[in-house]
Amino acid sequence: MNILLTSVGRRSYLVNYFKEALKPLNGKVFAANSIETYALQQADAFTLTPQIYSAEYIDFLIDYCIKNKITVLISLFDIDLPILAKNKQRFKDIGVDVIVSDPEVIDICNDKWKTYQFLIQHNINTPTTYISLAEAVTALNNTELTYPVIIKPRWGMGSIGIYKADNLEELQVLYKKVRNEIESSYLKFESSADIDQAILIQQCITSDEYGIEVVNDLQKNYVTTFCKKKLAMRSGETDQAITIKNDKLSVIGRALSSALGHSAILDSDCLEIDGEFYVLELNARFGGQYPFSHLAGANIPKQIVDWCLGLKTNHEFTSITANTLSSKDIKPVKL
Repeated sequence: MNILLTSVGRRSYLVNYFKEALKPLNGKVFAANSIETYALQQADAFTLTPQIYSAEYIDFLIDYCIKNKITVLISLFDIDLPILAKNKQRFKDIGVDVIVSDPEVIDICNDKWKTYQFLIQHNINTPTTYISLAEAVTALNNTELTYPVIIKPRWGMGSIGIYKADNLEELQVLYKKVRNEIESSYLKFESSADIDQAILIQQCITSDEYGIEVVNDLQKNYVTTFCKKKLAMRSGETDQAITIKNDKLSVIGRALSSALGHSAILDSDCLEIDGEFYVLELNARFGGQYPFSHLAGANIPKQIVDWCLGLKTNHEFTSITANTLSSKDIKPVKL
């Protein structure tokens, strides 16, 4: 078995986790990205791809898979997911299993307005959100919403274009700033679907931050939920966390699995108000919090490999030890 990881970015740890998972099979991990990164160099082989939204992208990947006898493809980046989901059958036709959720699932996760509507529909707590600046201002004037509020891209990731406004003047200025940041970054691609409604105004919840990872098998059956408390963040990614047991978070995980029907792993951020948890966003991929689950005993890369071989879920790979404290580091490297 050979695996291709696309849009690897800086996730060298995932490249190495998959290399370890394939060792018993003498398989190789190939990596792809549009610019050269250290994570690429950790793979057995790598390639530089066209931009994700270019017309050549999928054809390039298909040709690369054929030449290198790739049998499994996994993306590590949100923008990649809808393109791969729509072309899943093309890869299947050449014998490549793309581990990605269905297009409608990716749409719900990538579009944070649809995420909000989905969570409300399924009675899962989430911060109150508006897609209209005028409606948000009216709600603020009527005290249905109170300052501070969060302004963020509807199609966003990491910490790009996220700001907190403490009054109307700041809200109006930052709203325009977010629009400019969307149009000048790679967020413009997905946002072009509705650029005039590409910004959300959201209730600000000040609390401890939590993360859950909801694991389904490749037939979308619920397996488990990994829970953790986030202790430090950097540029929208978890920098330090401790694994925990929490029944309320686990219930949310099972509800998300049932309602969404994703494949493999779903990453989600949560906030807490008076003992009740609010889901902030959904990411249908490995997220920045996965290393903390892996260091606590999980091995989802190995489990995915087993699933692709037709093997059953292994409890050893889908369990974590509570109270495991872990932290990321910054390692300068020469490319």
